[in-house]
Amino acid sequence: MAETRGLVAAARRALGDRPRVRGQLDECARRLDEPLRVALAGQLKAGKSTLLNALVGQDIAPTDATECTRLVTWYRHGPAPRVTAYAADGSHADVVVRRGRGTEGLPGAHGLTFDLSAPRWNSPTPREVDHLAVEWPSAELAQTTIIDTPGISSLSREVSARTARLLTPGGPGPVLPPADAVVYLLRRLDTADVDFLERIGAGPSGSGSAPQGFSGPLGVIGVVSRADEIGAGRIDALHSARDVAARFATELERTGLCQSVIPVAGLLAFAAATLRQREYDAFEALAAIPVDELTAALLSADRFAHPDLPLPVPAELRAHLAARFGLFGIRLAVTLIRLGVRGSQALAAELTARSGLDELRTVLDVQFAQRADELKAHSALTALSRILTANPGTAADTLLPRVRTLLADVHAFAELRLLAQLRTDEFPLPPADLAELHRLIGGAGVAPTLRLGLSAHTDLPTQREVALAAVHTWRARARHPLADQSFASACLTAARSAEGLLDILHEPPTTPFPALRQHR
Repeated sequence: MAETRGLVAAARRALGDRPRVRGQLDECARRLDEPLRVALAGQLKAGKSTLLNALVGQDIAPTDATECTRLVTWYRHGPAPRVTAYAADGSHADVVVRRGRGTEGLPGAHGLTFDLSAPRWNSPTPREVDHLAVEWPSAELAQTTIIDTPGISSLSREVSARTARLLTPGGPGPVLPPADAVVYLLRRLDTADVDFLERIGAGPSGSGSAPQGFSGPLGVIGVVSRADEIGAGRIDALHSARDVAARFATELERTGLCQSVIPVAGLLAFAAATLRQREYDAFEALAAIPVDELTAALLSADRFAHPDLPLPVPAELRAHLAARFGLFGIRLAVTLIRLGVRGSQALAAELTARSGLDELRTVLDVQFAQRADELKAHSALTALSRILTANPGTAADTLLPRVRTLLADVHAFAELRLLAQLRTDEFPLPPADLAELHRLIGGAGVAPTLRLGLSAHTDLPTQREVALAAVHTWRARARHPLADQSFASACLTAARSAEGLLDILHEPPTTPFPALRQHR
């Protein structure tokens, strides 16, 4: 990170007399100090806004049965809720926010609505809205800025193009990558998904300004969204979704397009995060009726909400539960209560765990949050490479070889690429050694004890001993006469990770992992 800052500063000194370039370099510098940027992408109605609400744990993104996200919308931490519309020229306008209410004072199924009918522009003439910025007080957004994007298969070609311009920029001139990492939502796996993921990984078409294959975001995670619908809302729906996720993973990981593929029932995850006592009481009442009677009532959402159905919950509240939780969520909540889960907080925790959200949070933490500095540095270096390439003939030309070397050789980047490679290549190692390789390069977390497979309370001499043994083991494997280039490179990456741990473990234990020195 420090070297990246230094290169950006040097480029600014060399190119500072060019106002447009100076603004781009200032943006590079700011990116290093801002929260990580994660974009949510996918086809139309893949569940991006619902998943965003679930991750934040608040109802801040509009969701409904029609195409809801037609503009790129940035969700950032702010001291108070505020929605602002921006035009392409920087003009801005406040946006009125309306909140729908559900039955009996409960949260509405479709939450907020952004009223763009008459934005109050700060300029004398109205403008066309280019994107929205939502500021919201949230601990999650303080750590990560989330970018909600329109579906790539929108009914409007222009709406889909907004996402393409954001994540797969093209055209002349340098482009600053808006996102450091991507969560791509899948309902099915078709050509449009694969093509778009390939474009994300390839970066700007024909730019030629960054090392081939390394110009897009390093982190891409796939999510089988609306996973409960795969099993038609049955109680075992997520088991079916895991089978589908495994099949998608096999296809995507073979080409290295995704580092992980995880099934998530986004609707259930969000409803669990915002579960109200009145909803819990309704589930408890439904759990008291005979199983066969409730099973018949849950054949469809319309049947469940029919006013003539003799159930101990009002029809309006039943319709609300169906919209908020889905049939799968209702079946699961009732089953959990019958199995002994008591209290709204306990039920919310169980529903969240079974929605797949906890697993997704863990992967996001390991792949994104714990590597935020590396991902942001990669975005800044990619942008810097494009800027320098587009502005030749200055003293800044001497910086370009170093920028490209960092993009190709920085060890943290090598670890991220190897994590993806481990899912696509079959290395000639026993399962235990493959697990050690995955762990050593940070697949389970970047803390030294996690990388070494030790208890968090292990003393420093023991940690150093295990790290030194790992260095010898993986360097010996890299020198094996039958090792091909790919396997030898993987072993050397593991050895360098262990060497970096030795550096850290010889320094005060408060030294953060990003201080790892790069060995070449």
